Amino acid sequence: MNRRGHVAALLALPMLWLVGIYIFSLVMLLITAFWTTDPFTSKVEPGFTLRNFEQILTNPAYLSTAVRTLLIALAVTVLSILISIPLGIFMAKIARPWLRAVLAVAITLPLWAGYLVKILAMRVTFTDNGFFNWAMEPFGVTGPGFSQTTVVLTLTYLWLPYMAVPVYAAIRQLPPNLFDAAADLGSGAGRTIRTVVLPLIKPAIIAGSVFTFSLSLGDYIAAKFVGGSTQMIGSIIASNINLNPPIAAAFSVVPIAFVVIYLLSVQRTGALERM
Repeated sequence: MNRRGHVAALLALPMLWLVGIYIFSLVMLLITAFWTTDPFTSKVEPGFTLRNFEQILTNPAYLSTAVRTLLIALAVTVLSILISIPLGIFMAKIARPWLRAVLAVAITLPLWAGYLVKILAMRVTFTDNGFFNWAMEPFGVTGPGFSQTTVVLTLTYLWLPYMAVPVYAAIRQLPPNLFDAAADLGSGAGRTIRTVVLPLIKPAIIAGSVFTFSLSLGDYIAAKFVGGSTQMIGSIIASNINLNPPIAAAFSVVPIAFVVIYLLSVQRTGALERM
C-alpha cells in the first residue's frame, strides 16, 4: 500500500500537468472549433457546426496556406537531413577532437540566443543591404530577399540542432570497421552512406524530423519578419484569434492533423520501435 502511495505521489504532478492542463487545453481547443462567432457582435457562441472546417477546405486562401505550410515544413526537414548527415559523418569519423568541439558549439549556438534575436539576425542578413547581398555582390549574385525561400532557410537555421545532434550521436556509435569493410568491398562514399549509414541512423533521423517538421508547422514569426507576403498556418491563426476564435481553433487542428499523419506514416516503417 505504501509503495502504491509513493508511486501515486510521484506521478501526481506530471499527470496533473498532462491531463489537467495539456490535454484539457487541447480538448477545449477542439470544442471551440465547432462554435460560431456572431457577425454583428463578434461574440463567440457555443454550439456545434462544421462550418469552420468547411471554410478551411473551401476557402482557396486557407487551403493554399495549409499546403504552403506543409511544403515549407517538409523542405526544412529535408534540408536539415541533407546538412546533418555529412556533417555528422565528418564530426564523428574524420574531424580532430578540437575541431569536433568547435563544430559542436557552432551547431548548438542557435539554441543559446533568444528566438526573436535569431529571427532578426536572419532578417539583417537577407535584407536588400544586408550581409548576403554585400558578400555576393562581387559575383553578381543577389539574395532571395524576404521570400518563402528565406523562410525555409530561417527555419532550418532555427531547428537544425534538433536534427544534427541526434544524427551525430547515432553516427558516432557506428563501429569504424563498417566503413572500412564497405571500402574494402569497393563501395564509394555515396553508396556507403546510402546502404550502410542511412539504415542504421534511420531512428535518429526520424527523431530529429519530428522536431523539425512539427516546429516548422507551428511557426509563423519567421514568415512575418523574413517571408515578405508569405503566410503560414500560424499567420491565419494569429489574425483570427481575436476576431474569430472558432476559425482560429479550427485552423489549429490542421497542423495537429499533419503531425499525427506524419507520425502514423513513420510508425508503419517500424523506425519508432527502434528509437
